[in-house]
Amino acid sequence: MTVIAQSVMPASLWAATAMAAPAYAAVPAQTTTDVAIVGGGYTGLSTALHLARSGARVTVIEASEPGWGASGRNGGQIISGLKFEPDQLEREFGARLGTAMVQRMGAGGELVRSLIEAYQIECHARFDGWIHAAHGAKPMRDLVAPRATQWKARGVETRILDRAGIARMVGTPEGLYAGGWVDPRGGVLQPLSYARGLAKAAIAEGATIHAYTPVRSIRKTAGSWELDLGHGTVKANKVVLATNAYTDDLWPGLRQTVVPVTSFQIATYPLPPKVRDSIIPGGQGVTDTRRLLHYFRLDHEGRLVMGGRSPVDDNPTMVDTATLVRTIGKTFPQAADAPIQFLWSGKVALTKDSLPHIHLLDEGLYAALGCNGRGVAACTTIGKIMSEFVGGAKPDELALPVTAPDPFPMHAFRKIGVIVASQYYRLLDRLESK
Repeated sequence: MTVIAQSVMPASLWAATAMAAPAYAAVPAQTTTDVAIVGGGYTGLSTALHLARSGARVTVIEASEPGWGASGRNGGQIISGLKFEPDQLEREFGARLGTAMVQRMGAGGELVRSLIEAYQIECHARFDGWIHAAHGAKPMRDLVAPRATQWKARGVETRILDRAGIARMVGTPEGLYAGGWVDPRGGVLQPLSYARGLAKAAIAEGATIHAYTPVRSIRKTAGSWELDLGHGTVKANKVVLATNAYTDDLWPGLRQTVVPVTSFQIATYPLPPKVRDSIIPGGQGVTDTRRLLHYFRLDHEGRLVMGGRSPVDDNPTMVDTATLVRTIGKTFPQAADAPIQFLWSGKVALTKDSLPHIHLLDEGLYAALGCNGRGVAACTTIGKIMSEFVGGAKPDELALPVTAPDPFPMHAFRKIGVIVASQYYRLLDRLESK
């Protein structure tokens, strides 16, 4: 028996323009599965899809509906790699693991593309590249140029842009950015449609997905795991926790290993053709180098989407858009008067080291957390790596380290810490912009 997902997705541009959700399975009184996956975002769905393709019986359990969290509310930018230069990863993690991390995470955009093509996911994907814009001379020198150079040495056809070049390519006033680099592996897509497409693909491969089904507790019984769903029970040989920024106390101590921060986005009405054609005419996604970064793109209907740090946790109002509206005016004066059609927010999970974390919490109990703002490509790749781990690969065979949970100290005061850190980062960004 199946039930159609109800429309409880938070209001956003993506919720308003997404492909229809597939049918999700009702929860029986009791069921058994090889692998139960808690969380229906990109990580959980990619894990489920790849495990199901290998022949495993997989059940995904999502408290709302797949894509409800950051997977359906992010900026839809496809960014390959992690937030560290390849050389740094290889120095810190050694020849085998460091090189594997660089190669696998660097191929994240290609994995996304291959899944979209294989399963004909209708998510308005474009693979025209990603632009990393330097907000000042220092980040251009210390971050942008080394990163582009190191990826080029590994066979990626990167391009470094000077002040005039990035102004022409993005459509911003000359001098707003000190330069940037173009990563041809990147692109943009409709993020909620992509999440729903992954869910549909996983179901087609044999996975079962339960929506609107929070897991109340998890316990080990007679060599297997039992998940209490309130009105039903799932027994699984293995369990993957893939709840990212929405991690709760289902497993003791796990919530303390990530800090959720709120990202805020606004979208204009579709721009007039003359204005639209002057803004990122190549169709790339753009992210700047600020610590409190701005990221922007056009959607498939010609809306300008601008994102940044949120002034509120949830349920923003039009009053809260003032800062991003000013950012639009500064970044794209030609769109300064464009009215705002959509506004929304969502949570991003940050880890202490800004790397994704894979944990083996107990025998048969796994966790994967921490996309650190690069969810589309990173979480899709993390899910595939998790499928290998759950499928029997040893930790030293994986392309990410398997670590013990590392909680933030004084996690209960994280909101105060985020506010203080934000003020400090804002000052540093301002100084570097000069």
